[in-house]
Amino acid sequence: MIQVSGYAAQRAKASLAPYSFSRREPRDYDIVIDIQYCGICHTDIHQVRNEWGASTFPMVPGHEIAGIVIGVGSKVTRYKKDDKVAVGCFVDSCRKCSTCRQGLEQYCVEGPTLTYNSVERDGQTRTQGGYSNKIVVDENYVLRLPENIGLDRAAPLLCAGITMYSPLMHWRAGPGKKVGIIGLGGLGHMGVKIAHALGAEVSVLSHSLKKREDGRRMGADNFYATSDPETFKRLKGYFDLIINTLAIEIEWDDYLGLLGLDGTMVVVGIPEKQSPINPSTLIMARRNLAGSVIGGIRETQEMLDFCSKHNIASDIEVTPVQKVNEAYERVVKSDVRYRFVIDMKSL
Repeated sequence: MIQVSGYAAQRAKASLAPYSFSRREPRDYDIVIDIQYCGICHTDIHQVRNEWGASTFPMVPGHEIAGIVIGVGSKVTRYKKDDKVAVGCFVDSCRKCSTCRQGLEQYCVEGPTLTYNSVERDGQTRTQGGYSNKIVVDENYVLRLPENIGLDRAAPLLCAGITMYSPLMHWRAGPGKKVGIIGLGGLGHMGVKIAHALGAEVSVLSHSLKKREDGRRMGADNFYATSDPETFKRLKGYFDLIINTLAIEIEWDDYLGLLGLDGTMVVVGIPEKQSPINPSTLIMARRNLAGSVIGGIRETQEMLDFCSKHNIASDIEVTPVQKVNEAYERVVKSDVRYRFVIDMKSL
């Protein structure tokens, strides 16, 4: 077994603290990664605080992992020692269902094996995430990092980046399309950058105008304050595609009313409570309400290559692991521009 150091929550809502545990010895197709950086996703906070239910403890969070290969199994062909690699939100899947065969492992019928707070395919071993110094992953679920993006700024691409890239590509954002991004946070700022690179007209829908200059710098053509009721009157029926990054309740009918004929709102954040929607808001303009979650391995690698080509990376604040609990509180208060990344060398 490989001995690993990390930070874990021992129970729901507990502070994260130093934690030692073991990972498996590399099997034939496994690689061992020395974790250099791990992003802090709001999902980590939801899971640690058991806000979605089904959390298990002790829990080592983290699914935005960037590091260096330090060991490979005997049959590994894709990677070698010293390669720069990454691991995202899942580390395995059934590999045989229709969605897995299409390269859509995130929608695995049996459910993908999540990077943490999940169970390996053996049905017994619990997964632990990237707030740690090493991880062992099958090479088929590992991504190659571009040379022109630093490991620290690349880490959030493994969740925030792909979470926005996948729906933008699926709903064909590009020239001639008007795209609205609700929220300019860890997810939203990546959506602005990617949608701009795709050639769409990009508008940010934020509670206030305080981040307007940041939005413009990232590529937003327009920036609107949703706290101003005139915004919803002015933009009624305007957008072809809206991506809602928020994990809080909104006035759904107001936002859906911003879509034009056949427009689509894609939900990528998960509020704690169920959301009431008036069906007539959808019916009267043939509007669509959809959801999307991360991307498969093939699409995630495509996203990394796209970001490399367009020089896109996350805006980050690097923090030592010893300040992770402080970082959590700041994320909840939206006090980060725009993604915390843990320097795992601080372990």
